[in-house]
Amino acid sequence: MRTDFDREYWDDRYSALDDVWSGAANPVLVTETSDLTPGRALDIGCGEGADAIWLACRGWQVTGVDFSVVALERAAARSRRAGGDPSAAVASAGRIDWQQHDLTRWAPPASRYDLVTAQFMHLPSAPRTVLFRALADAVAPGGTLLIVGHDVSDVHATAHRMPDPDLFFSADEVVATLDPARWHINVAEARTRTISGPDGSPSPAADAVVRASRL
Repeated sequence: MRTDFDREYWDDRYSALDDVWSGAANPVLVTETSDLTPGRALDIGCGEGADAIWLACRGWQVTGVDFSVVALERAAARSRRAGGDPSAAVASAGRIDWQQHDLTRWAPPASRYDLVTAQFMHLPSAPRTVLFRALADAVAPGGTLLIVGHDVSDVHATAHRMPDPDLFFSADEVVATLDPARWHINVAEARTRTISGPDGSPSPAADAVVRASRL
């Protein structure tokens, strides 16, 4: 089983299916950002664009970043359609800048964004720590950092999961990358949800969720 999730892997995966993801915004993003005043947002690992489109339709100016060119092309096309809703398409038009970057080599500009969100952006531990620090640096004073991923407790879950345990992380790991003099931690937890197991029956899953405010 492949563990080298490079650009070729992701381009091939997106090319093989019409829809890799559900097309709906991630629930934690919706829950944790609905009360924020729209400004500039950075969506890391934006994939087919559901989160970026959701934010843009609510007034955010969004930069959507992904490794895969195929995913970004699909995201741009979907933002023009916005799920077939003409009013949503108009709302998102011109509000999203799609950018292709290798996040192990590129870092966003410092203190630029009012919201930085990374939903299930999984790297091995060493480059992941570098990435988390870079994402924190990209948040403007008064802005919000939101990081969500498969919690380390899910390593042995029955549902399909990534093959490499080093790709999992905890909320505490994320918090450890943040300078307590510069951040207020709003949420840091393993949040449980129910998914379908391999046999289709309900199965518990845990997400590492961190929402922090830049002081």
